[in-house]
Amino acid sequence: MKQILKNIEGDRAIWAIVVFMAVLSFMPVYSASTNLVYVANSGTTTYHLVKHVVLLFFGFLIIYGVHKIPYRYFSGGSVLMLPLVIVLLIFTLAKGTVIGGANASRWITIPFIGVGFQTSTLAGVVLMIFVARYLAKNKEKAISFKESLWRLWLPVAITLVFILPANFSTTAIIFSMVLLLTFLGGYPLKYLASIVGIGIVAFALFVLFAKAFPNTMHNRVDTWVSRIENFSDKNAEEGYQVEKAKIAIASGGLQGRGPGKSVQKNFLPQSSSDFIFAIIVEEYGLIFGALTVILMYLLLLIRILVAAKKATTIFATLLIIGVGLPIIFQAIINMAVAVNLFPVTGQTLPLISSGGTSIWMTCFAIGIILSVTAEKEKIIDNETEENPLDILHEAID
Repeated sequence: MKQILKNIEGDRAIWAIVVFMAVLSFMPVYSASTNLVYVANSGTTTYHLVKHVVLLFFGFLIIYGVHKIPYRYFSGGSVLMLPLVIVLLIFTLAKGTVIGGANASRWITIPFIGVGFQTSTLAGVVLMIFVARYLAKNKEKAISFKESLWRLWLPVAITLVFILPANFSTTAIIFSMVLLLTFLGGYPLKYLASIVGIGIVAFALFVLFAKAFPNTMHNRVDTWVSRIENFSDKNAEEGYQVEKAKIAIASGGLQGRGPGKSVQKNFLPQSSSDFIFAIIVEEYGLIFGALTVILMYLLLLIRILVAAKKATTIFATLLIIGVGLPIIFQAIINMAVAVNLFPVTGQTLPLISSGGTSIWMTCFAIGIILSVTAEKEKIIDNETEENPLDILHEAID
């Protein structure tokens, strides 16, 4: 145990928060899995808990492995990974089908292990690293709008175009985070306004195309419009999921029903993933359940901002912000959906919801943040040694 702790580097507070949140997720996932067992007729509650624990175990292996990689290698790595990510997104869309009325073109199955892989989650992390790289390289230069269109926004647009047909909410989150990162990274505000305008026009054209050729989108646009209309119209009947989530939160009260005693978990679809926050509040109450979860994300946000402030290079600062803030933003959206402050999006609660690649990609992002904080702690005594990865990095730059 001492040897393991000795090899762990980086911000210890972030390590502690992530471990605590992972342990915190065990009971809610185990309890909420009864919906999958009795409604979806899938496995047993023990099976789903063990699966969740195994996914978290591999997630922590990802954190450990990634945090040992010098953060500067992610800069060149994003350039190499982005084309591969785009190919994966195209393949995912091409093989996607409609299963039981649901669009399955978000996932591909990883061979041999049979775990579903949502390629858009990987695309989001890689794209944020790519944007951080561009901003860092051009921080001291006068950015040309025409040049940035080709070198920055074209790769962003291509990536988002292949995510949008199957997953509007993820596309919107990634685009929002890219805009925030470019703003914080010093990208000219007048150019940013033009990009927002172009994005709105492009999305409008996409919706018109989807309406004209509805068979190509598997009715996804109609689903988006329906969710927004139901949310914005106070007289509209609430969606079944939101209604059950609100009942769960209301019945939980301040102290909750008690661990495993949720009633709405038997009726609420996606109770162990998209709506797990409602189950946590029902079982553990607003005081211990809701406030504890919110506090953990608040502490994580604070440590992310502290790490960004302490970073020794511009790229390191932008990298932490680029991969760290989406985790917090996704958590806010998930909780906002559960309390009916936001339309249903299908976003999980990072590090707490059950899932596969959503857990792994969050762990990948955490590993990158820890890599930056670990780099600051190291005493560099081999600067004169030539490293092949340094040569590759310089070549890509």
